[in-house]
Amino acid sequence: MTTETILSIFLGVGLAASVGFRVFLPLFALSLASYFNIWELNESWEWIGSLAALVVLGVATLVEIFAYFIPWVDNLLDSFAVPLAAIAGTAVMVSTIANLDPVVTWSLAIIAGGGTATAIKGAGATTRLASTASTGGVANPVVATVETGTAFAVTAASIFAPYLAAVLVILILIIIFRIYRKIRPRKS
Repeated sequence: MTTETILSIFLGVGLAASVGFRVFLPLFALSLASYFNIWELNESWEWIGSLAALVVLGVATLVEIFAYFIPWVDNLLDSFAVPLAAIAGTAVMVSTIANLDPVVTWSLAIIAGGGTATAIKGAGATTRLASTASTGGVANPVVATVETGTAFAVTAASIFAPYLAAVLVILILIIIFRIYRKIRPRKS
């Protein structure tokens, strides 16, 4: 495996993790990176770097970010965003992987990309639901701010420092796993 392939996998996993926080932000960032020739995408995914995709993903990103600051609307968005995160996580992963057999590429994309995005989005949706139940939605904008900030940080790291992004993703998944272990019901 070449350095380019490893970097492309780390980029994909980092962006997939970011998709778990905000579906459109990492796609928009990937579109920007492709448009400005920072990252080269697979041939069949080069359309993401087009001006039309850039505009559409930019608008979708802004709408998504602001919608998550509205209590109750954020919970409604999560009902759509969880399955969408799996698809988008798979898509960003497959669009970035370089120099691998298609079977390996798609397997990695589905497992690492879609799986990571879904795990993080599911944890976020659960957190938001708990916030809504315990605070009547008053704390939801704080949750939205943390999620958006994390999505931005992991997305930027993915594009400019993929190795750092891989470390951040591992840390995020460890934190989610530890929280899950603390709150899950104990067997007697």
